[in-house]
Amino acid sequence: MGMGQCRPAVRPVRPRESTLIQLHYYPSTASMVPHILLEELGVPYERVLVDRTQDVQKTTAYLKLNPNGLIPVLTDGDLVLYETAAICLHLCDTHPQAGLAPAVGSAARAHFYKWLMWLTNTLQSTLLIYFYPDRWVKAGNADGAAQVRQQAQLKVRNLLRQLDTELARHGGPWFMPEGYSALDPYIFTLCRWTRGFDSGAARDKAHLGPFLQRMLQRPAVQRVLANEGLSPPFV
Repeated sequence: MGMGQCRPAVRPVRPRESTLIQLHYYPSTASMVPHILLEELGVPYERVLVDRTQDVQKTTAYLKLNPNGLIPVLTDGDLVLYETAAICLHLCDTHPQAGLAPAVGSAARAHFYKWLMWLTNTLQSTLLIYFYPDRWVKAGNADGAAQVRQQAQLKVRNLLRQLDTELARHGGPWFMPEGYSALDPYIFTLCRWTRGFDSGAARDKAHLGPFLQRMLQRPAVQRVLANEGLSPPFV
């Protein structure tokens, strides 16, 4: 994926012999979202590198975990879970004391669900079209791929404006007016992916820019950037 450029400092771990949570990850991909959440929670877990440079995500062993061949996967005891949003919800629900999601049944929780689905189904999916436009045209159609990429970037810019407007609406430091939640690492991760835009990157937005800087100051985020072996520019 075009989101990361550095190899991680963490070595792949051996298969676990306990019920310790394992996060199957690759630097700067969507796995950064649960990676940040796990660091925020402060619970024991292991990182398992899925080395995309060696196509590990396409191996038989990994496809048993996620038949789609995508990252991340989280294992928690006998539970094997893929899809980033589902992993986020699982971590929120199994660690309610952390307050990373509003109370179940509340209006705030409903909006939390809305934005979580929007992030994965709308913003993230559009970013993937931007990074992989060749998947949407016939093989060898370079001009078509370039047009797809250009249109995807325009759409992403509009979606970033939507995030910026929401931050401005309530004026709080985090995306939800109720406080820091699992949405914030998700927004941070996807906004990072725009750092290579020729214009319209998330960091240039009036409210998203300061938000990203606040995220960079969180110790959990700093640990994740170090764990994944990433270097500036971070956003």
